[in-house]
Amino acid sequence: MCARRFLGFVFVLTLLVVAGAFAIYQWGGNVLLKSATPQGHFEAAAAGSGPDYTKLESWLCHPTVFGPGKEVRDVDDPCRREWTGPNPEPGLKPQVATFYVHPTTYLERDQWNAPVQPGGQTEFRTRLFATTQASIFEFGEEVWAPRYRQAAYGSFLLDSEDAKKALNLAYSDVAAAFDEFVRQIPQSEPIILAGHSQGALHVMRLLKDKIAGRPIARRLIAAYIVGWPISTKADLPALGLPSCHSRQETNCILSWMSFREPANPSLILQSWEKTKGLNGARRRQDDLLCVNPITGTQDGADLRGIGGIVVPSADPNTPTMNFNSLGAHCDRGLLIIDGELPPLGPYVLPGNNYHVYDYALFYGAIGQDALGRVMAWHR
Repeated sequence: MCARRFLGFVFVLTLLVVAGAFAIYQWGGNVLLKSATPQGHFEAAAAGSGPDYTKLESWLCHPTVFGPGKEVRDVDDPCRREWTGPNPEPGLKPQVATFYVHPTTYLERDQWNAPVQPGGQTEFRTRLFATTQASIFEFGEEVWAPRYRQAAYGSFLLDSEDAKKALNLAYSDVAAAFDEFVRQIPQSEPIILAGHSQGALHVMRLLKDKIAGRPIARRLIAAYIVGWPISTKADLPALGLPSCHSRQETNCILSWMSFREPANPSLILQSWEKTKGLNGARRRQDDLLCVNPITGTQDGADLRGIGGIVVPSADPNTPTMNFNSLGAHCDRGLLIIDGELPPLGPYVLPGNNYHVYDYALFYGAIGQDALGRVMAWHR
C-alpha cells in the first residue's frame, strides 16, 4: 500500500512540474502550446459563479468557523502544520494574519478557469501545496487561503484576450477574498502576504492595487512573492514597498527563483526582458530581484544554510522534514542552491530550475525569517 501511495505521489509531483513550468514560463513553452491551450474561448460562466468569502466553504484554509461566538479550528485545514517547524519563544503567541494564494494546480484543458470547488486531482494538488507552503506561517495560528477560480496553466502560454480574461477573473476572486480578509481581522493586526507562481502574480497585483500608498501598508510585515520574476526598476517601485535588506526589517518584499548550477534561466527571461513592468519601464535580468530566504537580505549569501527541507514521503499528506543544512546565494537575480540536496526525484525543470521546490527547500529558513520579522514588528 505504501509503495502504491508513493508512486501516486510521484505522479502528482510530475504533474506539478508541468504546472509549475507553464506558470513560470509565461513567455515560453511553444512546443507544448497546442496540447496545453484550453479549448474554445473564455467564458466566465464556465467556471461557475464566484465564491462568497463570507462563507467558510470558499476558503481552503481559515482560522475559525464563521458565526457569532464561534472559535473552532477547522480540523480539515491543510495549512495546519503536523510536523516540527518554526515556533515562537515559550509563552509568546505572535499576533499575525497570513493571506496565502496557492499556485496553479488546474491542469485541465476543458475551460480557461477552474471551478471554485474543483475536486479530484486538482483539489488534491491544491491541498498538497497548502500543506508544504502555507503551513510555514501557521505559527501565528491564523492562515487564510482562498479558493479561487484559478487560471488554467495554458493561460500562461498565450498573449491572447482569452488568457488575459482568465487571469483577470482569477485575480478578481483573490482581490475579493483579500477584502473579506481585511474586513474580518482586527484593524490593528499585522499581516503577511504569501504566494507562489500564479499565486505570487496575484499577490503582486494586490500590493499594487490595494496596499501601495494606503494605511494598510503600515501593517504589512512582509510579502513573500516567490517563483515569479520581479524587476527592481520596472516592477518594485509600483508595489509601494522596498525589498528586504535585513532580517529584522518589516514592510518589505522577499522574492526568489531557485536554481542549481549550471543555471540557465533563458527560457524564462529571454522573453520576459522584452516586456514592460508595472511602471512602464523595460524589464532586464540585471534588475531581477533576489532576496535570499536564508539571510533575509537582497542579494544575500549563506553557504552554511539553515536546516528544514520538506521532502517527499510515502504519505503525501504528511511530508517529512530533512534538517540537513542547505545554503544559497543570489547571483544575477537567481537564488543559487548550495550544499547537498536530499533525494527529491526527477522533478527539476529545464535549466536546473527548482521552481516546484521554491518553498520546500527553504521551509525552515522561511519560517524563521517570518517569525523574526513578526517579533520585530511587535517590539
